[in-house]
Amino acid sequence: MTTTRRRVGLRTTSTTDLFLLFTCLPFFVIIIAADQIYNPTDVYSISCGSSNNFTFDGRNWTSDINTKLLLETKNKTTSSSSVAVNALIPNIIQGPYTSARVSYSQFTYSFPVATPGQKFIRLFFNPTSYQNFDPTKAYFSVKSGDYTLLKDFNASLYADADDDQASDTFFREYSVYVQDGDHTLNLSFIPSTPINATTYYAFINGIEVVSMPPYLYHTNPNNDDNKALRLLGSTTPYRLENNSALETKYRFNVGDRIISPSGDTGMLRSWVVDEDYKTSPGEVASEFGEITKLNFSLIPNYTAPDLVYRTLRHMMRENATVNWSFNLTWELPVDSGFTYMLRLHFCELDPVIQIPGDRVFYIYIQDQMADDHADVLMWTNGQRGVPIVKDYAVIVPSDNQKNANISLKMHPSPRTGYVDAVLNGLELFKINDSYGNLAGPNPDPPSKAPSGKPEVFSSKNNTPTAAVAGAVSGAVLLLVIVVSVFFLMKRWRRKSGEGDYYNSSKHKSEGSSQLPTNLCRHFSTEEIRTATNNFDELFVIGAGGFGNVYKGYIDDGATPVAIKRLKPGSQQGVNEFLNEIEMLSQLRHLHLVSLIGYCCERNEMILVYDFMTRGTLRDHLYNTSDNPSLSWKQRLEICIGAARGLHYLHTGAKHMIIHRDVKSTNILLDERWVAKVSDFGLSRVGPTGTTATHVSTLVKGSVGYLDPEYYKRQRLTEKSDVYSFGVVLLEVLCGRAPLLRNVEKEQVSLVDWARRCYDAGSLGKIVDPKLKREISSECLKKFGDLAMSCLHDDGTQRPSMNDVVGVLEFVLQLQENSSIGGGSSEVFSSSSISDGGHAWDNNSKNSGVSMTTTTTITSTESSRETQWLMSENVFSEIGNPKGR
Repeated sequence: MTTTRRRVGLRTTSTTDLFLLFTCLPFFVIIIAADQIYNPTDVYSISCGSSNNFTFDGRNWTSDINTKLLLETKNKTTSSSSVAVNALIPNIIQGPYTSARVSYSQFTYSFPVATPGQKFIRLFFNPTSYQNFDPTKAYFSVKSGDYTLLKDFNASLYADADDDQASDTFFREYSVYVQDGDHTLNLSFIPSTPINATTYYAFINGIEVVSMPPYLYHTNPNNDDNKALRLLGSTTPYRLENNSALETKYRFNVGDRIISPSGDTGMLRSWVVDEDYKTSPGEVASEFGEITKLNFSLIPNYTAPDLVYRTLRHMMRENATVNWSFNLTWELPVDSGFTYMLRLHFCELDPVIQIPGDRVFYIYIQDQMADDHADVLMWTNGQRGVPIVKDYAVIVPSDNQKNANISLKMHPSPRTGYVDAVLNGLELFKINDSYGNLAGPNPDPPSKAPSGKPEVFSSKNNTPTAAVAGAVSGAVLLLVIVVSVFFLMKRWRRKSGEGDYYNSSKHKSEGSSQLPTNLCRHFSTEEIRTATNNFDELFVIGAGGFGNVYKGYIDDGATPVAIKRLKPGSQQGVNEFLNEIEMLSQLRHLHLVSLIGYCCERNEMILVYDFMTRGTLRDHLYNTSDNPSLSWKQRLEICIGAARGLHYLHTGAKHMIIHRDVKSTNILLDERWVAKVSDFGLSRVGPTGTTATHVSTLVKGSVGYLDPEYYKRQRLTEKSDVYSFGVVLLEVLCGRAPLLRNVEKEQVSLVDWARRCYDAGSLGKIVDPKLKREISSECLKKFGDLAMSCLHDDGTQRPSMNDVVGVLEFVLQLQENSSIGGGSSEVFSSSSISDGGHAWDNNSKNSGVSMTTTTTITSTESSRETQWLMSENVFSEIGNPKGR
C-alpha cells in the first residue's frame, strides 16, 4: 500500500477495481447483477463529447451531442464555445472515458428532473491529452446550485498522485438536493481565472445523475426511528438535513468481493474492497452465502446489496490471545476542515454467534469511543440475518494540513463470549461546509514536474504563485518538524540512557535512565514484576487506553502503590509517559497525586504512583454497590480539594499548566478521603508571554467533559479545565454520569438537562436522591449558580479556579451553618435557584473556612475496581490518527 494510492481514496480505487473487474472476468467469480430493488425516477448517463450512444457496465450511455442538456456561456476573454474531442491516447478502460467536452468558457449541463429530492451526481474524468489541449492547463471549478463540488481542480494532479493504478481514469460522486418546485439540476463547469498569459480550460468525460430514495443518508425529520447522527466528542446530536450536500469518499464492501454498479440496488453505486485501507495484520475475510434470504426489517432493502451483509472482516477466532493484542483498524485519508458522516454496516450470519453477548466489541472513531457495547444480535433483538447500520458524525478540523486521516478501530469487549470484532460494510461522506463548499485542495505535484506544468492551486489560494509560496513554506515547516523531532528523540534517548525503545536488544538489564531521579525514583523491571506478582491479573484495578493499572507493593511489601503499565507498541502512550513524568516530577501539592517513580527498560514503560485507597470520585457517586456513598459535606470537601489542586496547576507553578482531562475518574481519594487530581498525560503548558491568551492545539479530552469552545476553535485556555470541572460539579450534585444512552432524550446529556432545570428554577428535582434531605436551599442555590457559571459557553465568562475554590468554601460554610428541617420542600423549592449574577461575586475568598478531611463514614479498603475504563477513554487528536 502506498501513500499516494491511499490519498486519492475512492476516486481512484473504484476505477482501478473496475478495471480488474472487466479484465479479469474469466478468472474469478464476479457479482451477478442484483435485483433492482429501488427504481430511480431520474437516470442520466451522459458520455460527454461522444458522437455515439453505447452500452457499458450495464448502463446505456447517451451522447451529449444527441441531447439538449448542454448550455453554453461565453465570457469576455474568449468567444469560443465548448468542443467535443477524442482522447489522443487510447485508454484501457472504455465507456465515457474516450471523449470529452472541453471549453475555455463556462458551460452548463441542465438536467430535467421528474421529482425533487436527493440526486447522485457522478463526474467521470480521464486527464489525458486531447488535440490542442494540454491536460496540465485544465484548472476549473464545478458548481451545482449553491454548492461548490470542485474548486480550481486539476485532474492530472490526482492521476499523478496515484501512480500505481491501472488507468488514470477516476470519478467523483456527490449527493445534492433538488428543492421542491425546481425542475432542473444544473452542473456548471467554470475555467479558473487566467493568470498572466496562461489560460485555463474545463473538461468533463461523463456525467451521471441518478435519483435516490428519501433519507437514504439524511435525517428524516418525520420519523423518530431515524435518529440524528451521534457527533463524536459532543453531547449534541448531529442532524444531517436535506440542505446538506455530500461527497462520497469511500464505499467498501468489507472483505474481498467487488460489487459493480450493475450489482447495486438500483442506484448504480460502486462497492470496492477495503484491502488498501485496513492496517491491522491479524484479520480474515469471510463470506456467508448459504443463508437464503436476509430480513430487512430494520433498514430498507435498498440500503446496500445483499452481498455487503454476507461478506465481512473479523479477527482470527482460533487465537483469542492474539485478538486481545490488536484492533481491527482502517485508516481513511480525508481533507481537513470538514465534518464527515461514517456509516457502518452489520449483519450477523456467523453460525457460531447464537445469542446476544456472544460477540461484543468496542468501536473507536478517531480514537474516541463511539460504542462501548457493540453487539449486532442485541441491536437486532436476537434475530440473525437482519442487516442494520450505525451512523456517526466526526469533525476533522483544519490544521493547516491538506490531508488528515479518519481512523476506525474495533476491539473485543471484556464482556464478550467470543474474543472478536466484525464489520460488513463502510461508507464515508464529506459534508459541505457553511459556505456550501465540498472542494478540497489538489494533491501536491510530483517532485519532478514536466516543464511548463503550473503549480497546484489550493482551495484557499487562487493563484499558482500563492500555491508555490504555500508549498515552499510547507516544505520548510516539515523540515523544521522533522529536525525538531529528531533532536527531541535524541535528547530523550540521551537522558534515558536507552537506545531504541522498541528494540529490546538495546536495553540494559539494569536501569540506566537519567530521568529526574532527584524527584522521582527509578524502578527496575524486576522490582515491578515482584511488586505485581509478575503482572498477575488479580492485581489489575483498572484499564484504559494507556494500558492496565495494577495494585502493587514495594519496599518489601510495606508500601502499596498504583502501577500503570504502557501497552507494548502504544505510540500514544510513549508521548503521555514522557509528559506525565515531566509534569509530575516538577509538581508537589496536597491535592495532586504523587508520582513515586517510573520504569523504562526492556520494552517496558511504567509509572508508579501513591495508591489511592478509596479509588476514584466516580466510584462513590454512582454504581456504588461496592463502595460507600458520600454525604453532601464529604462531596463539598472533595470538590474543594480538587479545585485547589487545579488552582495550583493554573497559578502555582512556573508556567500555567492546563490539565485537559478533568473528570470524576481522574479525581482520586486517599484513605482520609482527601481528593487528588491525577492523570497528567494530556496536560499542556498554558499560554506564555504577556499578550498570549490561549494555546492553539488539536483537541484532546474526554467525551462529556470537553469544553465546546475549545472543541470548536481548537483554542485551549485554563477555562477549559473550569468547564470540565463544572461537569464534575453536576456529577457530584446529581450522582450520575455526564452522558447516558438508555434514558429519555432530554436527560441524555447531564449538562443540557441541568441547564433546563436551572433555567426553570427546578434544579432540585435532579439532585441525587441520597442527598435530598441534606442540602439547604441556600446551599443548593449557590452551588447551582457556580456549576452553571463554570459551564458558560463563553470561556471568558467562567470563573477562575481560585474563584471556584472561594465559592465552594462559602457553600461548605453555608451547609455547616444551616439548620435543615428535613423537608424536601424546604430544600428544593423553586427559590432554590436564582437567575442573579455570578455566584462568586458574593463569596469571601478569605473566609477562613478550613478544608477538613475527617469523615463520618468508616469503610474497609474498597474492593478492586472491576469497571473497564475503556468506555471513558480519552479521544485522540482529531488531526492525527496515531495520537491519543
